[in-house]
Amino acid sequence: MANLNKRKNGQSIDKTVLFLSGGALLAFVILALIDQDMVADSVNYLFNLSATYFGAIYQFLMLGTFFIALFLGYSKFGKIRLGKLSKPEMSNFKWISIIMCTLLAAGGVFWAAAEPLSHFLTVPPHFSGIEAGTADAVSPALAASFIDWGFLAWAILGTLGTFVLMYAHYHRDKPLKPRALLYPILGDKIMNKSVLGAFVDVFSVISVAAGTIGPIGFLGLQAGYGLNALFGVPNNVYVQSFIIIGVVIVAGISAATGIHKGIQIMSSYNVILSLVIVGVILVLGPALFIFDSYLESFGIYVQNFISMNTFRSDKAWLGGWTVFFFAWFLGYAPMMAMFVSRISRGRTIREIVTAVAVIAPVVTTFWFTIVGGTGIFQEMQNPGSVSEALSNAGPPAAMIAIANQMPFGTIIGFLLLLTTIIFVLTTTDSMSLTISMAITGSGDPYKSLRVFWASLIGLVATVLIVIGESSIGALQSFIVVTAVPVSLLMLTTFWSAPRVCRKLYKEQKL
Repeated sequence: MANLNKRKNGQSIDKTVLFLSGGALLAFVILALIDQDMVADSVNYLFNLSATYFGAIYQFLMLGTFFIALFLGYSKFGKIRLGKLSKPEMSNFKWISIIMCTLLAAGGVFWAAAEPLSHFLTVPPHFSGIEAGTADAVSPALAASFIDWGFLAWAILGTLGTFVLMYAHYHRDKPLKPRALLYPILGDKIMNKSVLGAFVDVFSVISVAAGTIGPIGFLGLQAGYGLNALFGVPNNVYVQSFIIIGVVIVAGISAATGIHKGIQIMSSYNVILSLVIVGVILVLGPALFIFDSYLESFGIYVQNFISMNTFRSDKAWLGGWTVFFFAWFLGYAPMMAMFVSRISRGRTIREIVTAVAVIAPVVTTFWFTIVGGTGIFQEMQNPGSVSEALSNAGPPAAMIAIANQMPFGTIIGFLLLLTTIIFVLTTTDSMSLTISMAITGSGDPYKSLRVFWASLIGLVATVLIVIGESSIGALQSFIVVTAVPVSLLMLTTFWSAPRVCRKLYKEQKL
């Protein structure tokens, strides 16, 4: 099945995966051009089916991954050093910066503003009896946001799958592809001319491409809105397309330079920029309210951790929030595990678990409290000041509305917009690299292939913007559909990750 074309430097391009995954994206665009409503309706139908029948599986899988990762990280297996290097390739700050910027992406800015406020205005069903829009609704609103973007979301993206892939690639010299997740179970036969292997690779590539194209498309819409609100720049399809083209050009250049230049530089500067924004908001905004709200809401999150993550009583609400986000992260999981594998050589299992499943979610939840908590505070002081913008123009409007009510609002709004653009740049760059890795099996794929995927992703996003916003939403929702087979793939890591840890523990004589 897998037609492998050997090249001079030892790399190989899997034409089956390249043509099927790239062809599927182009087919989506063609169908959207022919009948946009049909595509949107079909994806929504499949989305509802997957959310209804696989929602519980997603929740179980996310919980299991987190607890198994904690066990492996903080047991005797935590000492295992992965990647056959005696020390890490990059510093802790650069490493964690890349992880944060790639895995958080643009959602960490727009949803940080919109989701806490949405839960504040409509209290999640976990907290019945609490009146919306009151002081009592603040901590539940933030805690519900933490469920969607907290420990479980991060654990699925870079723990168990990463351990299995690093074992297969660095310790057993197998190609770095999504199918390598099945190597501890099926052995060499999954790595060669395997129909199942090709299926795994294709679905993983399509899923992460859809999940990346969606945010790029929305970035065009959101940045267009932000520039219009802040500086009066016309918000039309030409400006939106120009923004996307600019992002893709920079992402392509960065992807061509590799992890140790483009991705690393952008991630480091974006973390520094984010820290500046945090400092500015704390100084100029409601710092005491933010710290009090974070302490209380994080306590609620931890205290009700199991019950909130296993909540099943309101499937319609779950489909719009927790199950949607869980499926979205699951769709990213195999390719993100590959990316974390690529940047984590020389790291111990304990270091990876601590960075990905502990530090990153704690930082994320605090960021949500700073941005979203500020919006909630403003809404309580002046009802409608943020909620009207959110209701009329969506998540990007909430972010701009929050910024505009602060001193130096235009500057803060621009910095938030710039942070979002760099987040999307880093994700586009990283996923172009990772898709190329999946097609070649190499941790350092051809520059031309990285640029090709960055360009294809940008082209599809631009065309979908021209077709209409619903086409972008349909493609982003499609990642929830592809999460169905991907979830079954990630479920195998419950067995394979502990198994490879036992093998490596013996081999390293720990």
